[in-house]
Amino acid sequence: MRFTQSLRENRDFRRLYARGRTTAGGLLAVYVRPNRTGGNRLGLTVSGKLGGAVVRNRVRRRLKEAYRLREASLLSGFDLVVVARSRAVTASYWELDRELARLLARMGVSRPKP
Repeated sequence: MRFTQSLRENRDFRRLYARGRTTAGGLLAVYVRPNRTGGNRLGLTVSGKLGGAVVRNRVRRRLKEAYRLREASLLSGFDLVVVARSRAVTASYWELDRELARLLARMGVSRPKP
């Protein structure tokens, strides 16, 4: 991802869960909180309950690609955590992409279309 760093520290995830705004759909939940870095930081969470490593990594790869393609149209200065729900395992890439775009727009992170 060109403009986005990864969220790696457990304390950052916990802070986002506790103090961030959240919205959820059938496939994903998104937590958003402004940061002071000026850039975006992304964390992806895919629980072990969803399946084995192959299944979890497939969902993670699809989410990263959907985010990467929308990255240029997002506002800067946010920490984002995307949590995959159990239905994300059987969803296609396009369903995940559409859901992610809808949730990011709902949170006010996407730039308005001209």
